Amino acid sequence: MSIAVIGGAGYVGSHAVRALLAKNRDVVVIDSLETGHPESVPDGVSFYTGDIRDRHFLDEIFANEQIEQVVHFAANSLVGESMENPLKYYDNNVFGTQVLLEAMIKHGVEHIVFSSSAATYGEQKEMPITEEAPADPTSAYGETKLAMERMMKWCDAAHGTKFVSLRYFNVAGASELGVIGEDHNPETHLIPVVLQVANGQREHITIFGEDYPTEDGTCIRDYIHVEDLVDAHILALDYLKDGGESNIFNLGSNQGFSVKEIVEAAREVTGHPIPVVIGQKRAGDPAVLIASSQKARSVLGWSPARTDISTIIRDAWNWHEQHPHGYKGAGRS
Repeated sequence: MSIAVIGGAGYVGSHAVRALLAKNRDVVVIDSLETGHPESVPDGVSFYTGDIRDRHFLDEIFANEQIEQVVHFAANSLVGESMENPLKYYDNNVFGTQVLLEAMIKHGVEHIVFSSSAATYGEQKEMPITEEAPADPTSAYGETKLAMERMMKWCDAAHGTKFVSLRYFNVAGASELGVIGEDHNPETHLIPVVLQVANGQREHITIFGEDYPTEDGTCIRDYIHVEDLVDAHILALDYLKDGGESNIFNLGSNQGFSVKEIVEAAREVTGHPIPVVIGQKRAGDPAVLIASSQKARSVLGWSPARTDISTIIRDAWNWHEQHPHGYKGAGRS
């Protein structure tokens, strides 16, 4: 029996694929390659290229492969773009998930681990944020993630499709060996953008706003190492397989760093001055997002081991320094 990794050629998905293979799990990768990279998927893995909104495409895979569980990473995820083009996000994220759930129900696949987001919380006054905090997204992206969660809730009620929704905070870092890492075009995530400055690919880093109600005026985020993150996905799959009920968990480090603190940490890791320019605020950006991940620790037994921000940035820098142009020109390994 196999685990279908939807979006398995993407940043987090590709790390999950390798972590599952390291535990001798059979894996089927499904990815549209809109943002994914086939070079990130190891040779020998069953790999289907196509759009999960295509019912025939997905139905054939589920009919031909012995899929037991699903890990769902596929989604558009740019907050700013979602505010400018919300219907794109409802089409790809929500409708895509609908078609995926239809295929699962049709073929008797009862478990799904879902890549959700802290964006479901929007602005919160109390930190750290627990799973009991009200969901109140401030972006169309966050709203679609919440809609996907609720769709899974009702599929559980109607069909017994059990889900675990993992609400990520800010994912960063790369595989310890530097074999795979983060490669988006355009790149919008803070740490890789900062490291592009250190790599000579940008002249400066733009900080979007410095008048937020925080100590240094810049947004504060909770950063989690990608390899710690995928560990939680495997624990969630095992939790469901052992009879666990549908559930929602935060994944974060329980600590926050401002944009300026991240820039300073990157300067120390890379030895580069990393010039800064202050820009306008972006729509939909909460001032502070810090997770309480106590529930994941106690219920799933999750124990993140790479929470130091210097470790996260150092692993990311190892990847970006070795692959300044990402996967361009690289072959599958």
